Amino acid sequence: MDINLSFYCYDLFNQMVKCKTGALNLTFSALADPTRRNILDHLSRGECCVTDLAKPYAMSLPAVSKHLRVLEDAGLICRHRQGRIHSISLKAGPLQEAQAWMESYRRHWEVSFDRLDDFLIQLQTPPT
Repeated sequence: MDINLSFYCYDLFNQMVKCKTGALNLTFSALADPTRRNILDHLSRGECCVTDLAKPYAMSLPAVSKHLRVLEDAGLICRHRQGRIHSISLKAGPLQEAQAWMESYRRHWEVSFDRLDDFLIQLQTPPT
């Protein structure tokens, strides 16, 4: 392993350690369910009340509320109460942290593919 790659791996490991693993676990766990991803997609268009969020799904309101609780615990949504109406809005912060975590792996793969490209070019170059 050359010095640049070992430094890069060390930097990647440090980034992984620095991540809030508990928060990331909650985010990825919440995103694992397609219903919750659909709810987030709906909320990306704007704030919505719980009953309107529940309409597209063939499930009970308590079942939708359970999905909302998971999203709320992960910090992906926030709830505002006005009397009996609960309005839900999207909070993008945890998604940005998850995206940043995944970005560090994308950079790792780009470095690996660049090294592979260099190696393949070296193989195709006739010896001088």
